[in-house]
Amino acid sequence: MVLTFEKYQGAGNDFVILDNRKGSFSTLDTNQLRFLCDRHKGIGADGVIFINTHPNADFEMIYFNSDGNLSTLCGNGGRCAVAFAFHKKIISTSTSFIASDGMHQAAWLGKEQVRLKMQNVSEVQKQNEAIITNTGSPHYVILANNLSNLDVEKEGATIRYSPSFKKEGINVNFIEHIRDSYFRIRTYERGVEGETLACGTGAVASALAIDCWGNFPKLEKIHLEALGGNLIVEFKKDNTGYHSIFLEGPAKFVFSGSLTL
Repeated sequence: MVLTFEKYQGAGNDFVILDNRKGSFSTLDTNQLRFLCDRHKGIGADGVIFINTHPNADFEMIYFNSDGNLSTLCGNGGRCAVAFAFHKKIISTSTSFIASDGMHQAAWLGKEQVRLKMQNVSEVQKQNEAIITNTGSPHYVILANNLSNLDVEKEGATIRYSPSFKKEGINVNFIEHIRDSYFRIRTYERGVEGETLACGTGAVASALAIDCWGNFPKLEKIHLEALGGNLIVEFKKDNTGYHSIFLEGPAKFVFSGSLTL
């Protein structure tokens, strides 16, 4: 099989995107998907995104982690899927698309920026000093000091493989306050089983955690500085939980190519 692909990145999260509207790549198996993500022998990516047709949406996004397994929502992947769809003229500057957690609305803002509406979040759980919530994928969020020197691989794996989370896995986000509404974030991602340069659903989970902790002034717009780029999360809160949640940031074409599987 000759496979054509495009690679995109959103704040350093990088993805192989396959135009699967004709079903050409539906037979790819776990090992082949893992190979595509291999940074030494394949293309190299945090995950693979299939762009499929859907009767009730502009397109469907199917996401696989770099371990080759089907995954839940990837926020930065969703924004890159929107950028891909815009450049392929599948959509105009606004879209409704289906992901693993349901329908999403998004907008291409120009200058390689995409704004994605996330699902409402009704449950945010406090566990000692950490916050646990699901923003399309499950996340564990904790404050950290001296984040630049933190061993994210070690500390993240300790939490991810702890008895509470080992079976299903969880993404682990470490947050450090800079000033006002600005925070740093580093993330250990399940499925990748290591640190990534950014995580969209992790940024959203962290913004909600920042609000939930109550240690900071009440904010509805939070800036998160990841290793690979900057993300903005906006939200509203009422007695039912968090709603009108938006994730905004860069979504950039990197390169295209083909290879034989």
